[in-house]
Amino acid sequence: MKRRAHHSAVHFRKTATASLALCAALALTACSSSDGKDEASDESPTVTQSPTASASADPEETAVLAAYTQSWEAQTKAYAKASSAGTDLRKTTTLRALGLIEQDLKTMRKAGQVTIGKPMIRPRDPKMTDGEIPKATLTDCVDTTNWTLIDKATKKKVPLPSTRLVKYVSTAKLEKWGTKWMVTELTAQPQTC
Repeated sequence: MKRRAHHSAVHFRKTATASLALCAALALTACSSSDGKDEASDESPTVTQSPTASASADPEETAVLAAYTQSWEAQTKAYAKASSAGTDLRKTTTLRALGLIEQDLKTMRKAGQVTIGKPMIRPRDPKMTDGEIPKATLTDCVDTTNWTLIDKATKKKVPLPSTRLVKYVSTAKLEKWGTKWMVTELTAQPQTC
């Protein structure tokens, strides 16, 4: 069982898309037993964005940052219940990226795990390209310090590897579909920030 969990973790780290570092954490803990203190929280699972991240003067850059933040908020809500039902994921994330998130959510449901708390994101400097479909790429520093994986039944914290990155660099790609920006790809980088 540990060998399978380790193999999945390596696969998730290599692809590192959609749910970023949580992917690897879920794969590594899918077969683990719960241990630790009660981590239940009444805190709303809304992403916290750094105040400096939204200080863009360009309306399109502001729209890109807003779409990215909304996508993270929807992901956070989905991971808090191990389901995308009732979230805005389909409004903010394309099917390609959503498919990878759904795989993570399925893994979480099978393991009986959910998240509590919320990540902090610091997206910055969207690079825009014009074209038939306008595109944007941005860099982020995702901080998962206060975003905890717990056993849904016991509410106990799931032990995670001490080697995992708690703060990591992430890149996101977005496309403008009609009048709104959609996240098409999220990629965790194997480096801290």
